[in-house]
Amino acid sequence: MAAVGYVRVSTADQDPALQLDTLAAVGCAKVFEDRASGARTDRPGLRAALDYVREGDVLVTWKLDRLGRNLPHLIETVAALERRGVGFRSLTEAIDTTTPGGRLVFHLFAALGQFERDLIRERTRAGLAAAAARGRTGGRRPAVTEEKLRRARALIAKGLSVRDAAVRLRVGKTALYEALRGPRKAASDQPRTE
Repeated sequence: MAAVGYVRVSTADQDPALQLDTLAAVGCAKVFEDRASGARTDRPGLRAALDYVREGDVLVTWKLDRLGRNLPHLIETVAALERRGVGFRSLTEAIDTTTPGGRLVFHLFAALGQFERDLIRERTRAGLAAAAARGRTGGRRPAVTEEKLRRARALIAKGLSVRDAAVRLRVGKTALYEALRGPRKAASDQPRTE
């Protein structure tokens, strides 16, 4: 079993010495390093570390936030390591997925992450339903307002083409055509002809 270290500092002027010394003290002979924000998805050092570790190895970090961009990314990364038979250790938080207690803690993290995603989804649905009840819908505001539609109808009545009216009102001709057609009924609202 090899201990493989991963170090990340956010900026070029930060010193990774503390992380490197700590990983060396726990026996990490091979250490991969990134100098990048944790929010970045393309971290070559992390990619190299993940490619390097083999079944039975343990990926070691100084802190959890060195590995994951956020909780879902952290859980996804550790779960991928677990599927490959690779353990994970975070020294500061004393989490070690090669032990039953460490696996339990990480499964709790995963459950909390799923709980958080479910709450966000539930709040979003409730917010959309409340907005719809007040007559508001999501999405972009229409390019053709009621005022522009009224003016477009007047211009077209005077003989202008839809294209010319759209240019004068500074709206797209497709948007104007749609607005002139009016709201379409959904297929379920159409009368059935059987």
